[in-house]
Amino acid sequence: MKNFFTAINPARRLFSFFSNDLAIDLGTANTLVYVPNRGIVLNEPSVVAVKSNTNNVLAAGKKAKEMLGKTPESIVACRPMRDGVIANFELTESMLRYFIREVHDNRRTLVRPRMIIGVPSGITQVERRAVEESAKQAGAREVYTIMEPMAAAIGAGLPVHEPSGSMIVDIGGGTTEVAVISLKDVVFCRSIRVGGDAMDRAIVAYVKRKYNLLIGERTAEMIKIEIGTVMPNLIDEAVEVKGRDLVTGVPKTITLTSAEVHESLLETISSIVGIVREALENTPPELSSDLVDSGIMLAGGSSMLRGLDKLLGHETGLPVRVAENPLFCVVNGAGKVLEELDFFRDTLIK
Repeated sequence: MKNFFTAINPARRLFSFFSNDLAIDLGTANTLVYVPNRGIVLNEPSVVAVKSNTNNVLAAGKKAKEMLGKTPESIVACRPMRDGVIANFELTESMLRYFIREVHDNRRTLVRPRMIIGVPSGITQVERRAVEESAKQAGAREVYTIMEPMAAAIGAGLPVHEPSGSMIVDIGGGTTEVAVISLKDVVFCRSIRVGGDAMDRAIVAYVKRKYNLLIGERTAEMIKIEIGTVMPNLIDEAVEVKGRDLVTGVPKTITLTSAEVHESLLETISSIVGIVREALENTPPELSSDLVDSGIMLAGGSSMLRGLDKLLGHETGLPVRVAENPLFCVVNGAGKVLEELDFFRDTLIK
């Protein structure tokens, strides 16, 4: 029997190397694809551009993002994902199909891939079914789903299989999710549809209210990345912002400071702090004692906002760390589950 397994394991590894299987983080802002034994092979914005009244994809990812707000009537460029879930089924399917072809170098493969897709913990049955159907229509033979905070915890290297508490705060483009995990299962989890997109909208609203200047969400995202902060006096920087004056109707340029960006983000950040506090209040005492030492792990692209780890540490009194490559935690975690499916099967959504 031992010789049998010795002989078959190399064959399994060889099959895995040529596998078409995919782990996908189908995010509101970015879509990432992981292939076993190759790692992350695609990292593109979740944007697709199609011909009007058809699903013929003209571009997806970075090229499509450059078209946002700049297309003629004959072309539709949009983000088919909103708040972590599918807002447009057909465009999501078209985008997924395009990305899968990119990953497989436009080859037609004989074996349809298995897929593991990260979904928000607060997703409804209908929304989850839409994700699964979209993946199947895009070419998957089997679709598994995993909660994003669980995948993020695995990708961040937390000991999710041990009988001790691990806390993950996954702040993405559309959602913020907080989970306490032990023994490969979620003990407590909360999700709110507040994330990087809500921060961008808050900046747009602030600039409109204070300066009567209309800017786009792409400009707001640039402001957030360049001078965004959640701690007052952490940095003192400014950036020139161009938009349309709502009074005169002509283009105008203003200077926005990091202190103003901090002010615009107060309400959004307050929501995130609130959900973290709620999770801590509902964590069983034995696991709470574990968190005193292990602290809180931050994942997701929006966790890189300046000062967020310091603010959460100050508000909770716990050590707070930002994961290495926080943007990749969910897809790396889903990839590990795909590579060790038998071991991690309990972490999948039934």
